[in-house]
Amino acid sequence: MDDLHGRAGVVTGASSGIGFAIANTLAERGATVYAVSRSGAPKAGLPASADGVIHVQADATDYPSMGTLFKKIAGAGSLDFLVNNAGRTMKARAEEFPADEFNAILELNVTSPFRLSQLAYPYLKRSVHKGRIVTISSMAAHLGFSEVVPYSISKSAVLGLTRGLAVEWAQDNICVNSIAPGWFPSEMSKQVMTPERTAAILARMPVHSFGDTRDLGEMAAFLIGDAASYITGQDFAVDGGALAYGF
Repeated sequence: MDDLHGRAGVVTGASSGIGFAIANTLAERGATVYAVSRSGAPKAGLPASADGVIHVQADATDYPSMGTLFKKIAGAGSLDFLVNNAGRTMKARAEEFPADEFNAILELNVTSPFRLSQLAYPYLKRSVHKGRIVTISSMAAHLGFSEVVPYSISKSAVLGLTRGLAVEWAQDNICVNSIAPGWFPSEMSKQVMTPERTAAILARMPVHSFGDTRDLGEMAAFLIGDAASYITGQDFAVDGGALAYGF
């Protein structure tokens, strides 16, 4: 099991769901995790955060504030990792999709990971542990889904971001990867779930069950730890076999 003691970094969208699980898993491995969310606190009903999780109120699209946070973390020791998890979606047919919502989805799901990676770059390249960037992609980067086309567009772009940064920063002491979750309980997934869609999803994966968000935390911990120092430019599906499932 990777030891993350001495590492510090940021997880965005960390007040619940996937981000909350990733932040806690990393902290349990010994990392200091700045859990960024608009509320600056876990959602009501969630258990207490692990020791080492520091909740920070910030917007992942407020780039001056995020740049100040990165500088503060690095000034206190080091900035060793960035997990771009914050995201949004909306359910609507493509021909009716509002332009403002389309732009908002791309801003948070694509522009923010790129801009935050830019802002973190000078600190990550100085990490004695090798800097890491992990961005959350999706099954929607690999498969087509109706009524969430802008979300699919944004998550496909995350793969381009991951591969491009991995190649460009390979000689700058930084590894860049992404994680494609299958279907996990989250506030965002609830927005597009119906009983019919739930049944179709469960039938479409070999394990026929939803995942535990801690599985995503374990994958993030692996990618940030020493064992993954030679892995970059990859997208890792944690999906119960959904992408492998044939007919």
